[in-house]
Amino acid sequence: MRIFLEKHLNLLDYALSSLWRRKGKNLSVFFVFTLVIFLLASFLFLTRSLLVSAQITLRQTPEITVQHMVAGRQESIPLSYMGKIEDIFGVHQVSPRVWGYKYNEVTGANITVMGLSRSPLLGEEVLAEGRFGAQGEQGWAVIGQGVLADLDLGSRRSFSFFRPDLTLKPFSVRGIFAPQSNILTYDLVITGIDDGRDLFGLDPQLATDLLVEVVNPLEIATIARKISQVLPDTRVITRPQILKTYQAVFSWRSGFAAICLISALAAFIIMAWDKASGMAPEERREISILKILGWQTPDVLMVRFWESLALALVAFVSGTILAYIHIGYFQAGLFRSVMMGWSVLRPGFDLVPVVSGTDLFLLFSLSILPYLAATIIPAWRSASVATDSALRG
Repeated sequence: MRIFLEKHLNLLDYALSSLWRRKGKNLSVFFVFTLVIFLLASFLFLTRSLLVSAQITLRQTPEITVQHMVAGRQESIPLSYMGKIEDIFGVHQVSPRVWGYKYNEVTGANITVMGLSRSPLLGEEVLAEGRFGAQGEQGWAVIGQGVLADLDLGSRRSFSFFRPDLTLKPFSVRGIFAPQSNILTYDLVITGIDDGRDLFGLDPQLATDLLVEVVNPLEIATIARKISQVLPDTRVITRPQILKTYQAVFSWRSGFAAICLISALAAFIIMAWDKASGMAPEERREISILKILGWQTPDVLMVRFWESLALALVAFVSGTILAYIHIGYFQAGLFRSVMMGWSVLRPGFDLVPVVSGTDLFLLFSLSILPYLAATIIPAWRSASVATDSALRG
């Protein structure tokens, strides 16, 4: 074992010195390889970070949302449905909600306005300043960071929206959401349910949807199924389903981008194959001299393997570190719009890079293994060069 280790350490030392002697050629491969790994790793880390942020934030969303469906489209739901849901064993509380969108013609942004019958599940710890309005209080609003900027409020704490009859509905800002909750609240205005009905012109006996809280979170799926049976004309959405939707959206977008990047990876592999197979006359003479000195073909092949592995590992580590910095310190500036969408009020939350062993293994499999495979055959050809022909060449 000791002889085996000493042999490979010597081979590795020779491989590293060989890489340095041909640093011009190898540096070009290194920079391109690092760039490819950086792009792939950035998308993997960004997707994982978004999913983790969604999981943390969605804990504050309603456990079950009930919507009234007519002809396959959502319609306002009668408040009489609340009693039928409350009769189901395991339901803790049912609350109506009124919500809709207000378009800002100046900035081209859609602002989500939500009227609640009680303080939201988010809790006041997500407020950067102020408070939610009291029960029965009129004209108050709590706004997200994006709404504050979009309406250009500055130090003002009042604004107005148009009702359906084009009269103005005034609001007084009682609180502003903290940046930590931006993934949910960036484009959000929360107000009382009566103000929401007044703003959208909704009948007092109707709501946009119903929010259901359950006693035991493990029974969410069971209670959702019972609601569907009792109210067959409704669509029941659970918190786990919303999370799966986030996962599907982020995975689809990252997969689309990954397909584009795999094309770049394939081009790099082709370039690596070409560089590995196109040996210079100096390399041929070097192999011939090594064979004259007693080296065997497996030894030459092992040197080429160590060269490729060393270059690939350094590029892998460099690209991964650059991707981590790109996500953590530059907030994925190159790809953020691809993953988050192109809305005017795009959530401005801070990304925290999340690195998992699965992502690293996938990145290793997509980058280093194909590169080693692309260099092993040219390496075998170079190790099999006839000594006399190489010396004559």
